[in-house]
Amino acid sequence: MQSRDLTNYRKRDVSFIFQQYNLLNYLTAAENVQLTSNKNPMEILQMVGIDEDLANKNVLQLSGGQQQRVAIARALQSEGKVLLADEPTGNLDEETADEIIDLLIGSGKKLGKCVIIVTHSNELAKRCDVAYRMQKGNIIDVTGDVK
Repeated sequence: MQSRDLTNYRKRDVSFIFQQYNLLNYLTAAENVQLTSNKNPMEILQMVGIDEDLANKNVLQLSGGQQQRVAIARALQSEGKVLLADEPTGNLDEETADEIIDLLIGSGKKLGKCVIIVTHSNELAKRCDVAYRMQKGNIIDVTGDVK
């Protein structure tokens, strides 16, 4: 596959959720989500628990959990069928992390997206349909064996 083909594939078919959110801090929550699609961002924001009042606030005025919800909404709003999440709960307290994972897994299934989560958390890995572990450069299927 040519480099240009890979670039187009990533642009068209893959969306990302980063550990550090990577939101544009001079935009509102709604404006950040609208970056990935021309569709109205409110439906997806409401799906992830962000109401209209929060959607119209600058993202720096939101809590960490709310910012992560905006990042998830941005990824879900894109046309991409593959969603890569890099430690999506790494900066969150345990309760918020559980809510975010429920949201991510449920929304991904509802919208027909393949959600791939990179994590060091065994608790999170247990909740996934399939789990792999990187061990000494090898990828090992540990589905059902995660402790």
